[in-house]
Amino acid sequence: MFENEDAGPDATSAALTPKAERTRAAIRDAALRSFRDHGFDGTTMRKVAADAGVSIGNAYYYFPTKTHLVQELYVEVQEAHRAAALPRLDETTDLVERLAIVFRTGLEQLRPFHEYASGFLTAMIAPESPLNPMSAESSPARDITVGLFREAVARAKKNPLPEEFAVRMPQALWLGYLLLSLYWSYDRSPGQRRTERLLTQALKLLKLGLPLTRMPVVRGPLRGLLDLVVEVGE
Repeated sequence: MFENEDAGPDATSAALTPKAERTRAAIRDAALRSFRDHGFDGTTMRKVAADAGVSIGNAYYYFPTKTHLVQELYVEVQEAHRAAALPRLDETTDLVERLAIVFRTGLEQLRPFHEYASGFLTAMIAPESPLNPMSAESSPARDITVGLFREAVARAKKNPLPEEFAVRMPQALWLGYLLLSLYWSYDRSPGQRRTERLLTQALKLLKLGLPLTRMPVVRGPLRGLLDLVVEVGE
């Protein structure tokens, strides 16, 4: 029924012919351009197929739904986030400064999508949606972001976290990044200055609170609170 360009039984697998790989890449690239220029609602499979120069059937063969293309976007944005953050993490060993780099470079990668953020939010907010950031389908993009926070925490030499906190903190930081991104998507201040102000204040509070992780009297309750936060994201 569909034109498969010799793609084989699984058009999303690594075992694509060179021709099939080129076709899939063309569809993917057309979709990512459309998401940037027209947002989630303005991007249709028919438009993607036309922009890629393939039939609508061929587009559906490689990507059964628009959701599959959004997952490609998620991964691309987070790969760009990682590429932007890692070199800058080498510039400092201070924990709070390293976390600031991960947060800020992440928001920088989201900036081209700010105008259309509400459309993506509507698609991802349903708990059963595969676009939900906590879904199994979103795990490739999620793992990249959690990995960045893990790198920021693990290699911090100034103000490092005790080991029992360091292993839990990356997941909690990812949840904080999700909440910050949500706030950013609704921030209509010039250049999203309110989001930057919120992040700056949150980082200051974090820096003030770091010594508490080494105080026996509050260490246990803090660990319990962190465990609760991490459980939300599992």
